[in-house]
Amino acid sequence: MRFTLTHLDASSKARCGTIYTEYGNIDTPVFMPVGTQGTVKAMSPEELQEIGIEIILCNTYHLYLRPGWKVIRQMGGLHRFIHWGKPILTDSGGYQIFSISSLQRTNKEGVSFKSHIDGSTHFLTPEEVIDIQIALGSDIMMVLDECSPYPISLRQAKEALDKTLEWARRSRIYYRGNKGLFGIVQGSTFKELRKEGTEELVKLDFDGYALGGLSVGEPHSLRYEIISYTTQFLPKEKPRYLMGIGTPWEILEGIEEGIDMFDCAMPTRIARTGTVFTWEGKLNIRNAKYKEDELPIDPQCDCYTCRNYTRAYIRHLIQAREILGMRLTTYHNLYFLASLIKKARKAIKRNQFKSFKRNVMKNLKENLKSEEAHNV
Repeated sequence: MRFTLTHLDASSKARCGTIYTEYGNIDTPVFMPVGTQGTVKAMSPEELQEIGIEIILCNTYHLYLRPGWKVIRQMGGLHRFIHWGKPILTDSGGYQIFSISSLQRTNKEGVSFKSHIDGSTHFLTPEEVIDIQIALGSDIMMVLDECSPYPISLRQAKEALDKTLEWARRSRIYYRGNKGLFGIVQGSTFKELRKEGTEELVKLDFDGYALGGLSVGEPHSLRYEIISYTTQFLPKEKPRYLMGIGTPWEILEGIEEGIDMFDCAMPTRIARTGTVFTWEGKLNIRNAKYKEDELPIDPQCDCYTCRNYTRAYIRHLIQAREILGMRLTTYHNLYFLASLIKKARKAIKRNQFKSFKRNVMKNLKENLKSEEAHNV
Protein backbone atom coordinates (compact mmCIF):
# COMPACT_ATOMS: atom_id res chain seq x y z
CA MET A 1 0.00 0.00 0.00
CA ARG A 2 1.17 3.51 -0.74
CA PHE A 3 -0.38 6.96 -0.58
CA THR A 4 0.08 9.99 -2.80
CA LEU A 5 -1.11 13.44 -1.77
CA THR A 6 -2.42 15.15 -4.91
CA HIS A 7 -3.95 18.46 -3.80
CA LEU A 8 -4.10 20.77 -0.79
CA ASP A 9 -7.05 23.16 -0.56
CA ALA A 10 -6.00 26.80 -0.36
CA SER A 11 -8.86 27.75 1.94
CA SER A 12 -8.53 25.03 4.60
CA LYS A 13 -6.58 21.94 5.66
CA ALA A 14 -8.69 19.78 3.32
CA ARG A 15 -6.73 17.54 0.94
CA CYS A 16 -7.08 15.03 -1.87
CA GLY A 17 -4.98 11.96 -2.43
CA THR A 18 -4.88 8.41 -3.74
CA ILE A 19 -4.28 5.18 -1.83
CA TYR A 20 -2.83 2.44 -4.03
CA THR A 21 -3.53 -1.20 -3.11
CA GLU A 22 -3.38 -4.61 -4.76
CA TYR A 23 -7.15 -4.59 -5.29
CA GLY A 24 -7.42 -1.09 -6.71
CA ASN A 25 -6.94 2.58 -6.01
CA ILE A 26 -8.91 4.68 -3.54
CA ASP A 27 -9.46 8.40 -4.08
CA THR A 28 -9.48 10.38 -0.85
CA PRO A 29 -11.32 11.78 1.01
CA VAL A 30 -13.32 8.56 1.16
CA PHE A 31 -16.20 7.10 3.16
CA MET A 32 -16.00 3.37 3.90
CA PRO A 33 -19.34 1.58 4.49
CA VAL A 34 -19.18 -0.92 7.34
CA GLY A 35 -19.54 -4.59 6.44
CA THR A 36 -19.27 -5.95 9.97
CA GLN A 37 -19.94 -9.61 9.15
CA GLY A 38 -18.42 -9.45 5.67
CA THR A 39 -21.48 -7.74 4.19
CA VAL A 40 -22.78 -4.18 4.12
CA LYS A 41 -26.25 -4.87 5.47
CA ALA A 42 -29.00 -4.97 2.81
CA MET A 43 -26.58 -4.31 -0.07
CA SER A 44 -25.03 -6.62 -2.67
CA PRO A 45 -21.42 -6.04 -3.81
CA GLU A 46 -22.72 -5.13 -7.25
CA GLU A 47 -24.94 -2.41 -5.78
CA LEU A 48 -22.02 -1.00 -3.78
CA GLN A 49 -19.97 -0.75 -6.95
CA GLU A 50 -22.89 0.85 -8.78
CA ILE A 51 -23.04 3.48 -6.02
CA GLY A 52 -19.33 4.15 -6.44
CA ILE A 53 -17.98 2.62 -3.23
CA GLU A 54 -14.23 2.06 -3.52
CA ILE A 55 -13.46 0.36 -0.19
CA ILE A 56 -15.42 -1.32 2.61
CA LEU A 57 -14.59 -2.03 6.24
CA CYS A 58 -14.94 -5.48 7.76
CA ASN A 59 -14.61 -6.33 11.43
CA THR A 60 -11.87 -8.63 12.69
CA TYR A 61 -13.58 -9.38 16.01
CA HIS A 62 -16.81 -10.59 14.43
CA LEU A 63 -15.14 -12.56 11.62
CA TYR A 64 -12.70 -14.12 14.09
CA LEU A 65 -15.65 -15.45 16.11
CA ARG A 66 -17.89 -16.32 13.15
CA PRO A 67 -17.24 -18.01 10.74
CA GLY A 68 -13.61 -17.99 11.92
CA TRP A 69 -10.45 -16.79 10.19
CA LYS A 70 -9.39 -20.34 9.27
CA VAL A 71 -12.62 -20.85 7.33
CA ILE A 72 -12.14 -17.58 5.45
CA ARG A 73 -8.49 -18.40 4.70
CA GLN A 74 -9.51 -21.84 3.41
CA MET A 75 -12.10 -20.17 1.15
CA GLY A 76 -9.41 -18.06 -0.48
CA GLY A 77 -9.52 -14.96 1.70
CA LEU A 78 -12.10 -12.32 2.42
CA HIS A 79 -12.24 -10.82 -1.11
CA ARG A 80 -13.19 -14.17 -2.63
CA PHE A 81 -15.36 -15.23 0.31
CA ILE A 82 -17.60 -12.16 0.12
CA HIS A 83 -17.33 -11.56 -3.66
CA TRP A 84 -15.74 -8.10 -3.32
CA GLY A 85 -13.03 -7.25 -5.83
CA LYS A 86 -12.07 -3.87 -4.39
CA PRO A 87 -9.99 -2.91 -1.33
CA ILE A 88 -10.95 -3.99 2.19
CA LEU A 89 -9.91 -2.41 5.47
CA THR A 90 -10.18 -4.54 8.59
CA ASP A 91 -10.19 -3.00 12.04
CA SER A 92 -8.37 -4.74 14.86
CA GLY A 93 -11.50 -5.65 16.80
CA GLY A 94 -10.30 -3.63 19.79
CA TYR A 95 -13.35 -1.38 19.88
CA GLN A 96 -15.74 -4.34 19.78
CA ILE A 97 -13.80 -6.21 22.46
CA PHE A 98 -14.10 -3.25 24.80
CA SER A 99 -17.68 -2.33 23.90
CA ILE A 100 -19.69 -5.54 23.38
CA SER A 101 -17.72 -8.50 24.72
CA SER A 102 -17.89 -9.37 28.41
CA LEU A 103 -15.23 -9.72 31.09
CA GLN A 104 -12.45 -8.24 28.98
CA ARG A 105 -9.04 -7.84 30.65
CA THR A 106 -5.92 -6.25 29.25
CA ASN A 107 -2.22 -6.31 30.07
CA LYS A 108 0.95 -5.62 28.15
CA GLU A 109 0.74 -9.04 26.51
CA GLY A 110 -2.72 -8.59 25.00
CA VAL A 111 -6.42 -8.83 25.75
CA SER A 112 -8.63 -11.60 27.11
CA PHE A 113 -12.38 -11.51 26.56
CA LYS A 114 -15.55 -13.58 26.38
CA SER A 115 -17.46 -13.95 23.15
CA HIS A 116 -20.78 -12.11 23.01
CA ILE A 117 -22.09 -15.04 20.94
CA ASP A 118 -21.46 -18.10 23.12
CA GLY A 119 -19.48 -16.92 26.14
CA SER A 120 -16.30 -18.72 25.09
CA THR A 121 -13.03 -17.30 26.42
CA HIS A 122 -10.32 -15.94 24.11
CA PHE A 123 -6.93 -14.26 24.41
CA LEU A 124 -5.36 -12.26 21.59
CA THR A 125 -1.92 -10.68 21.37
CA PRO A 126 -1.10 -7.79 19.01
CA GLU A 127 0.80 -10.24 16.82
CA GLU A 128 -2.14 -12.64 16.62
CA VAL A 129 -4.43 -9.79 15.58
CA ILE A 130 -2.04 -9.09 12.68
CA ASP A 131 -1.96 -12.81 11.77
CA ILE A 132 -5.76 -12.94 11.68
CA GLN A 133 -5.95 -9.94 9.36
CA ILE A 134 -3.27 -11.41 7.10
CA ALA A 135 -5.31 -14.62 6.92
CA LEU A 136 -8.40 -12.58 6.04
CA GLY A 137 -6.43 -10.98 3.21
CA SER A 138 -7.31 -7.36 3.99
CA ASP A 139 -5.54 -4.56 2.14
CA ILE A 140 -5.31 -2.20 5.13
CA MET A 141 -4.90 -3.57 8.65
CA MET A 142 -5.23 -1.88 12.03
CA VAL A 143 -3.10 -2.54 15.09
CA LEU A 144 -4.68 -3.70 18.35
CA ASP A 145 -5.55 -0.76 20.60
CA GLU A 146 -7.44 -0.06 23.80
CA CYS A 147 -10.36 2.26 23.18
CA SER A 148 -11.12 4.40 26.24
CA PRO A 149 -14.70 5.32 27.17
CA TYR A 150 -15.83 8.87 27.93
CA PRO A 151 -15.54 10.33 30.47
CA ILE A 152 -12.34 8.83 31.87
CA SER A 153 -9.66 10.03 34.29
CA LEU A 154 -6.24 11.16 33.11
CA ARG A 155 -4.64 8.22 34.89
CA GLN A 156 -6.93 5.69 33.21
CA ALA A 157 -6.44 7.31 29.81
CA LYS A 158 -2.66 7.23 30.29
CA GLU A 159 -2.73 3.53 31.19
CA ALA A 160 -4.79 2.75 28.07
CA LEU A 161 -2.47 4.84 25.91
CA ASP A 162 0.63 3.10 27.26
CA LYS A 163 -0.82 -0.32 26.40
CA THR A 164 -1.88 0.91 22.96
CA LEU A 165 1.65 2.20 22.26
CA GLU A 166 3.26 -1.03 23.52
CA TRP A 167 0.99 -3.08 21.26
CA ALA A 168 1.72 -0.72 18.34
CA ARG A 169 5.49 -1.16 18.78
CA ARG A 170 5.17 -4.92 18.83
CA SER A 171 2.87 -4.87 15.80
CA ARG A 172 5.28 -2.74 13.82
CA ILE A 173 8.23 -4.98 14.66
CA TYR A 174 6.17 -8.04 13.76
CA TYR A 175 4.87 -6.86 10.39
CA ARG A 176 6.52 -4.84 7.62
CA GLY A 177 4.93 -6.45 4.58
CA ASN A 178 3.25 -4.91 1.55
CA LYS A 179 -0.21 -4.56 3.13
CA GLY A 180 -1.05 -1.26 4.78
CA LEU A 181 -0.68 -1.20 8.57
CA PHE A 182 -2.14 1.75 10.47
CA GLY A 183 -1.34 2.90 13.99
CA ILE A 184 -4.21 4.18 16.14
CA VAL A 185 -3.90 7.38 18.18
CA GLN A 186 -5.60 7.15 21.58
CA GLY A 187 -5.52 9.47 24.59
CA SER A 188 -9.20 10.26 25.16
CA THR A 189 -9.83 14.04 25.30
CA PHE A 190 -6.49 14.90 26.94
CA LYS A 191 -4.37 16.93 24.54
CA GLU A 192 -1.07 16.04 26.19
CA LEU A 193 -1.84 12.34 25.74
CA ARG A 194 -2.97 12.80 22.15
CA LYS A 195 0.31 14.60 21.40
CA GLU A 196 2.38 11.92 23.11
CA GLY A 197 0.51 9.11 21.39
CA THR A 198 0.82 10.69 17.96
CA GLU A 199 4.51 11.46 18.24
CA GLU A 200 5.34 7.94 19.46
CA LEU A 201 3.36 6.32 16.63
CA VAL A 202 4.96 8.55 14.00
CA LYS A 203 8.39 7.33 15.16
CA LEU A 204 7.28 3.81 14.22
CA ASP A 205 6.60 4.91 10.63
CA PHE A 206 3.22 3.28 10.04
CA ASP A 207 1.63 3.35 6.59
CA GLY A 208 -1.19 5.51 7.94
CA TYR A 209 -2.64 6.83 11.19
CA ALA A 210 -6.12 6.55 12.65
CA LEU A 211 -7.74 8.72 15.31
CA GLY A 212 -9.52 6.36 17.68
CA GLY A 213 -11.43 6.81 20.92
CA LEU A 214 -13.68 9.58 19.58
CA SER A 215 -17.44 9.65 19.01
CA VAL A 216 -17.80 7.65 22.24
CA GLY A 217 -19.98 10.19 24.06
CA GLU A 218 -17.85 13.34 24.20
CA PRO A 219 -19.42 16.68 23.18
CA HIS A 220 -19.23 17.49 19.49
CA SER A 221 -17.23 20.70 20.03
CA LEU A 222 -14.64 18.89 22.17
CA ARG A 223 -14.33 16.10 19.62
CA TYR A 224 -13.34 18.47 16.84
CA GLU A 225 -11.06 20.45 19.12
CA ILE A 226 -9.16 17.21 19.73
CA ILE A 227 -9.17 16.30 16.02
CA SER A 228 -7.87 19.72 15.01
CA TYR A 229 -5.19 19.59 17.70
CA THR A 230 -4.03 16.05 16.88
CA THR A 231 -3.77 16.31 13.10
CA GLN A 232 -1.01 18.92 13.36
CA PHE A 233 1.34 16.21 14.62
CA LEU A 234 0.58 13.73 11.83
CA PRO A 235 2.85 13.48 8.77
CA LYS A 236 1.29 15.05 5.68
CA GLU A 237 2.51 12.24 3.42
CA LYS A 238 0.51 9.53 5.21
CA PRO A 239 -3.29 8.93 5.11
CA ARG A 240 -5.38 9.98 8.13
CA TYR A 241 -8.37 7.98 9.23
CA LEU A 242 -11.08 9.24 11.61
CA MET A 243 -12.75 6.14 13.03
CA GLY A 244 -16.49 5.85 13.62
CA ILE A 245 -17.63 9.13 12.01
CA GLY A 246 -20.38 9.07 9.39
CA THR A 247 -22.86 11.96 9.49
CA PRO A 248 -22.62 14.33 6.51
CA TRP A 249 -21.81 17.37 8.65
CA GLU A 250 -19.16 15.55 10.70
CA ILE A 251 -17.53 14.20 7.54
CA LEU A 252 -17.31 17.74 6.15
CA GLU A 253 -15.82 19.01 9.40
CA GLY A 254 -13.30 16.16 9.37
CA ILE A 255 -12.30 16.87 5.78
CA GLU A 256 -11.75 20.51 6.71
CA GLU A 257 -9.28 19.32 9.38
CA GLY A 258 -7.29 17.26 6.86
CA ILE A 259 -8.89 13.84 7.42
CA ASP A 260 -8.75 11.41 4.47
CA MET A 261 -10.79 8.37 5.55
CA PHE A 262 -14.08 7.86 7.40
CA ASP A 263 -16.22 4.89 8.42
CA CYS A 264 -19.44 4.42 10.35
CA ALA A 265 -22.28 1.89 10.64
CA MET A 266 -24.78 4.63 11.48
CA PRO A 267 -25.81 5.63 7.90
CA THR A 268 -26.93 2.09 7.07
CA ARG A 269 -28.37 1.44 10.54
CA ILE A 270 -30.66 4.47 10.55
CA ALA A 271 -31.66 3.76 6.94
CA ARG A 272 -33.15 0.43 7.99
CA THR A 273 -35.53 2.25 10.33
CA GLY A 274 -36.49 4.90 7.78
CA THR A 275 -34.13 7.83 8.46
CA VAL A 276 -32.48 9.15 5.30
CA PHE A 277 -30.10 11.94 4.37
CA THR A 278 -31.15 14.65 1.92
CA TRP A 279 -29.54 17.87 0.73
CA GLU A 280 -32.01 19.67 3.00
CA GLY A 281 -31.20 17.62 6.12
CA LYS A 282 -32.35 14.34 7.63
CA LEU A 283 -35.83 13.01 6.84
CA ASN A 284 -37.78 10.34 8.74
CA ILE A 285 -39.77 8.56 6.06
CA ARG A 286 -42.07 7.00 8.70
CA ASN A 287 -43.64 10.39 9.36
CA ALA A 288 -47.36 10.39 8.56
CA LYS A 289 -47.02 13.45 6.32
CA TYR A 290 -45.31 11.27 3.71
CA LYS A 291 -48.17 8.77 3.48
CA GLU A 292 -49.39 10.21 0.17
CA ASP A 293 -46.22 12.03 -0.91
CA GLU A 294 -45.36 11.38 -4.56
CA LEU A 295 -41.92 12.99 -4.38
CA PRO A 296 -38.74 10.91 -4.24
CA ILE A 297 -36.80 10.84 -0.97
CA ASP A 298 -34.70 13.73 -2.26
CA PRO A 299 -35.68 15.60 -5.46
CA GLN A 300 -32.02 16.66 -5.81
CA CYS A 301 -30.76 13.06 -5.81
CA ASP A 302 -30.39 10.87 -8.89
CA CYS A 303 -29.78 7.54 -7.17
CA TYR A 304 -31.71 4.40 -8.17
CA THR A 305 -34.11 4.81 -5.25
CA CYS A 306 -34.92 8.44 -6.01
CA ARG A 307 -35.30 7.82 -9.74
CA ASN A 308 -37.87 5.08 -9.27
CA TYR A 309 -39.75 5.25 -5.95
CA THR A 310 -41.93 7.70 -4.04
CA ARG A 311 -41.77 8.64 -0.40
CA ALA A 312 -45.27 7.20 -0.01
CA TYR A 313 -44.23 3.77 -1.26
CA ILE A 314 -40.99 3.66 0.73
CA ARG A 315 -42.87 4.74 3.86
CA HIS A 316 -45.33 1.89 3.28
CA LEU A 317 -42.47 -0.61 2.94
CA ILE A 318 -40.71 0.60 6.09
CA GLN A 319 -43.95 0.60 8.08
CA ALA A 320 -44.65 -2.95 6.88
CA ARG A 321 -41.03 -3.95 7.69
CA GLU A 322 -40.50 -5.14 4.14
CA ILE A 323 -36.88 -5.90 3.21
CA LEU A 324 -37.14 -3.88 0.00
CA GLY A 325 -37.80 -0.71 1.98
CA MET A 326 -34.62 -1.19 4.00
CA ARG A 327 -32.64 -1.88 0.83
CA LEU A 328 -33.92 1.24 -0.90
CA THR A 329 -33.18 3.57 2.02
CA THR A 330 -29.74 2.01 2.56
CA TYR A 331 -28.92 2.43 -1.12
CA HIS A 332 -29.94 6.08 -0.93
CA ASN A 333 -27.92 6.91 2.20
CA LEU A 334 -24.74 5.33 0.83
CA TYR A 335 -25.25 7.07 -2.52
CA PHE A 336 -25.76 10.38 -0.74
CA LEU A 337 -22.49 10.06 1.20
CA ALA A 338 -20.59 8.92 -1.91
CA SER A 339 -21.97 11.92 -3.80
CA LEU A 340 -21.11 14.30 -0.93
CA ILE A 341 -17.52 13.03 -0.83
CA LYS A 342 -17.18 13.27 -4.61
CA LYS A 343 -18.37 16.89 -4.57
CA ALA A 344 -16.02 17.64 -1.70
CA ARG A 345 -13.06 16.31 -3.70
CA LYS A 346 -14.00 18.53 -6.64
CA ALA A 347 -14.25 21.57 -4.35
CA ILE A 348 -10.81 20.85 -2.86
CA LYS A 349 -9.25 20.63 -6.32
CA ARG A 350 -10.78 24.02 -7.11
CA ASN A 351 -9.53 25.48 -3.80
CA GLN A 352 -13.14 26.13 -2.82
CA PHE A 353 -13.76 23.64 -0.03
CA LYS A 354 -14.51 26.24 2.65
CA SER A 355 -17.31 27.84 0.62
CA PHE A 356 -18.57 24.42 -0.51
CA LYS A 357 -18.82 23.24 3.09
CA ARG A 358 -20.54 26.46 4.19
CA ASN A 359 -23.18 26.15 1.46
CA VAL A 360 -23.84 22.47 2.12
CA MET A 361 -24.08 22.98 5.88
CA LYS A 362 -26.52 25.83 5.36
CA ASN A 363 -28.70 23.68 3.15
CA LEU A 364 -28.59 20.69 5.47
CA LYS A 365 -30.16 22.83 8.22
CA GLU A 366 -28.82 20.48 10.88
CA ASN A 367 -28.87 21.57 14.50
CA LEU A 368 -25.45 20.53 15.80
CA LYS A 369 -26.44 21.50 19.32
CA SER A 370 -29.13 18.82 19.35
CA GLU A 371 -26.60 16.31 18.04
CA GLU A 372 -24.21 17.30 20.82
CA ALA A 373 -26.94 16.94 23.43
CA HIS A 374 -27.70 13.48 22.04
CA ASN A 375 -24.06 12.42 22.43
CA VAL A 376 -23.62 13.58 26.02
